[in-house]
Amino acid sequence: MTEPALPRAERRRRTEQRILDAARDLFAEHGFERTTIRAVAAAAEVDPALVMQYFGNKRRLFAEAVRVADPADSAASPEEAVEQLLGTLGVKMRLPPASLAMLRSMLTHPEAAATAREALSRQVGQVGAALPGEGAPLRAALMTAVLLGVTVGHQLLELDELREASHDDIVAALRPALRALAEPGA
Repeated sequence: MTEPALPRAERRRRTEQRILDAARDLFAEHGFERTTIRAVAAAAEVDPALVMQYFGNKRRLFAEAVRVADPADSAASPEEAVEQLLGTLGVKMRLPPASLAMLRSMLTHPEAAATAREALSRQVGQVGAALPGEGAPLRAALMTAVLLGVTVGHQLLELDELREASHDDIVAALRPALRALAEPGA
């Protein structure tokens, strides 16, 4: 007995998902520059023209492949902003292929850097909105940059001290620094 044919919209959604999954894996492994549309198409078992039909170009494919969920709603206080940032650290230390692809590529390719900058700017804006006083946007950017540095050190540089430390130890060490940045006059 054969299964009934899937509706066209569902077939399209599944094909698009296969392309995105293949793109995430290849961008994570090879970065933006060395990943080709042909390689993505081959990994997804589709024609390269179909990849272009769905995504238009490599930059748009990359942007979709590395998109992560938007940060949660703005924190109501500096303390909540710090805890919200620290809460994302566990995820950042176990990056999914989409985020690893962005991280690896943002340092070597301008288009990937633009995509990363947009995502990080959203996070800076959200955290900055929760911080009191003058200089909140700068302090929010510094807080975000600290976590980005920890993530790069852990994921790409594989610093032994970060790889061997527990998540709880890293959070405990970062909390006072982030709390200090959260307050005006930091």
